[in-house]
Amino acid sequence: MKLNEHQSKILFSNADIPVPQGDLVSLDQIDRYSPTFAFPLAVKAQVLTGGRGKAGGVRVVDNHEELKNAARVILNLTIKGEKVPFIRVEPAAAVKREIYVSLSLVRRTRKFALTIGKEGGVDIESSAGDNLMVMDIDPLFGLCDHQIRKAFFHLDLEKEMFRTFSGLINKLFRIVIKNHLLLAEINPLAVTDQGKFMALDGKVEIDDNYVDINPELEKFYTPEHHGSEENAARKAGLSYHKLNGSVGLMVNGAGLAMATMDLLNFSGLSVANFLDLGGGADQERMDKALEIIFNDHSAKIIFINIFGGILSCEKVARAMATALKDKPPVKPIIVRFSGFKSIEAAKIIQSLNFDNIYPVQDLSRAVDTLKQLSPDPQSSQEFEQIEFSSTVEPVVPKIIKEHHPFPIDKNTGVLVQGITGREGQQHAKEMLDYGTRIVAGVTPFKGGTDVLGVPVYNTVDSACRNHEIGASIIFVPARFAVDAILEAVSCSIPWIVCITEGIPQQEMIKILPMIKSSGSRLIGPNTPGLIVPGQTKIGIMPGSIFMPGPVAVLSRSGTLTYECVHRLSASGIGQSLCAGIGGDPYIGQDFSDICQFLYHDDSCRALVILGEIGGSSEEDLGKKLKETDFGRPVFGFIAGQTAPPGKRLGHAGAILDEHGEGIRTKLTAMHESGMIICPDLARIPDFVQKAIKKSG
Repeated sequence: MKLNEHQSKILFSNADIPVPQGDLVSLDQIDRYSPTFAFPLAVKAQVLTGGRGKAGGVRVVDNHEELKNAARVILNLTIKGEKVPFIRVEPAAAVKREIYVSLSLVRRTRKFALTIGKEGGVDIESSAGDNLMVMDIDPLFGLCDHQIRKAFFHLDLEKEMFRTFSGLINKLFRIVIKNHLLLAEINPLAVTDQGKFMALDGKVEIDDNYVDINPELEKFYTPEHHGSEENAARKAGLSYHKLNGSVGLMVNGAGLAMATMDLLNFSGLSVANFLDLGGGADQERMDKALEIIFNDHSAKIIFINIFGGILSCEKVARAMATALKDKPPVKPIIVRFSGFKSIEAAKIIQSLNFDNIYPVQDLSRAVDTLKQLSPDPQSSQEFEQIEFSSTVEPVVPKIIKEHHPFPIDKNTGVLVQGITGREGQQHAKEMLDYGTRIVAGVTPFKGGTDVLGVPVYNTVDSACRNHEIGASIIFVPARFAVDAILEAVSCSIPWIVCITEGIPQQEMIKILPMIKSSGSRLIGPNTPGLIVPGQTKIGIMPGSIFMPGPVAVLSRSGTLTYECVHRLSASGIGQSLCAGIGGDPYIGQDFSDICQFLYHDDSCRALVILGEIGGSSEEDLGKKLKETDFGRPVFGFIAGQTAPPGKRLGHAGAILDEHGEGIRTKLTAMHESGMIICPDLARIPDFVQKAIKKSG
């Protein structure tokens, strides 16, 4: 959750970091507003995007008439697509010097970064190399005195200012820890004529996951910065973003949603919105999602793409029927159901008997239908698809002298943490039906009972003393998930699969070093789990779409995995292993970690990597595979290529960095490492089939 400057300064002020006095003023308050502080005043647009100074969103005024005129001009601006709902009015400071200070959580290092700049202001990212100094802060040890001293000497400030500077930096770090901030930036931090520090501007971002489990922080959410659809979606727990096209899009699962968005954009059908229904949507959430997308005036045509896994296609179809209330929709709807309960869903849609609902079987047919019905395809945005040579030659696989299969199979004893909860019980049944050997469950204060014939214990330790457990799967709320992971680690369970999504990022970075040094391996969090087809399933994947075979599939997305595997299986290509590493920025096992177990597994003849924007897991794997002798073809697919920079699309980890090198750099690095880049999901089976032709 991003805060505007005014809110950021309230947070700073509450922590005793000096900020100017200031008032928040809206357009309807201008005529009766009278500042209580003397001119000259700074009038500043309050938006969640950068670049307001260059856009005319910051002005200095010398009297009441200039104040009102400047306020009206600024409040009628649109800055990078965002309308200005408020201005902040504050005294114009007498500044001797401007410097830069920020604390941020860095995905690549899994540490905080303290960044200090001798000069602050606009274009800080492109400032001279000797301006900025960046120091890593270990989340376990925290901010050290020597780091503050190093920062102070970098700035070359007067000796007498050290104590005040040290106090300010410590206060800023405490804010970051206490409120689970992803970013706390002061730019500029002014040194006034009196030799005092003053935060003249502020930018703060709070971890949405932490806000979800600490509702008191909702006071910082400002609906005026967002559209009505986005506010309604947030209230319903949906991931929604307004975009600039004309095709309304509703999909379940961030990965499949991003891949569908890319497919439509690259096909000349620009998307009007991104709406991820999620895997665990209930009736109320589905009703709200349909209401939002039906009422979106920019969406001239709607595409609903549902792959049933956790979510039943039948439930979505019933929600559609309820939302339409026996009346045909006012705009055409193309519906594609696949996976769990898709046949039942198709019958419900057919029974509606509406001429402007078009059920389709696959994505290619959906695109064709959308093109036929699209009211104004000429107005679509243009997106450049990044493609590499698609020539795929048969590969003679590496001869493996010593076969070491993946260390989870049908004999692995599985523990279910949270087995008595609704999700735990539901998926325990699905796993048992698949053949998974669940030997025990754990729910505190439910020990001595049983679920589905599985004995339940109060603690993981008790379960481990009575059973041989090779893997644990966690179904507990985000507030308790880290403790559940640590409990499993304390009992040295070899594999821990954490299904839970919504764990705060700071909590994960604190425990990952401990897990790394233990004998346990964590899959997730926010993962669909893993499956060894024909042997065992430890997760929430729909087992019916998998079949034993020669291809390992590793992914950052559940529904993207299902879509890919469904296509592979339909083409007669089975799988040796499918694992979701998790969609969060900070996870346990990444692509490279899991690949270690495939080097000597002769059941694996090819590897498919399903990636997303954000992070560097895909590039890191490519680099490792290039340095070692994997000896089998590797295919890569990245979802989210047409994502707008700076927006988190469903997963906390699915974000295209506004200042990063971009998707082209990611794909190029993967290609240069030897991966075969698949431009879309449809071509993955054909690519794989050609490459493994000589595998035997």
